[in-house]
Amino acid sequence: MAEGGVGSGATRRQTSPSCLKYRQKMRCQMIAQVRRKIIEGHHKNSGYEQHLVTAGGRIQCLRCTARSTRSKLQCAKPALKSSTTQKCQVHGGRPHSAETLRRISEANTLHGESSKAAKRRCRDDSVLLHELEDALYVLGIAEGPRTRGRKPEGYRGIRSKADVVRMIRERGLHRI
Repeated sequence: MAEGGVGSGATRRQTSPSCLKYRQKMRCQMIAQVRRKIIEGHHKNSGYEQHLVTAGGRIQCLRCTARSTRSKLQCAKPALKSSTTQKCQVHGGRPHSAETLRRISEANTLHGESSKAAKRRCRDDSVLLHELEDALYVLGIAEGPRTRGRKPEGYRGIRSKADVVRMIRERGLHRI
């Protein structure tokens, strides 16, 4: 019989139990390193963990990027596939139709004081008051300090008597 062939009586080299434990330990460490790299796949310069490994390392998915305002920890739930902002269902990952958004808005409305129409009316009234104040100063009727602060959106300053006439005609404040 040929040496080293089948049936030659050559024995396989036996590995010691301590060597097997060392190999198993090293293999576990390498797997843990790979998992850490997968989990720690960060968004560029944002500090968010992009991926989540679940089911004992068998499933890898995108992770919700929402953060807690109190603890500053990232949400540990998987993001929805349909989410454009990479959020879970709890943090607003579902797309909403126009009808759904309307129903949510109605459910959250307690009164009409802060609706878009009410805010527009308030802004228009504020613009009118500021313009009337300017007109009083231009005509010499008012004296003293003026109203402080930022002027409302849509405000046009009144600096001459011609501007006062224009404001009265535009607003329909005159009676003919």
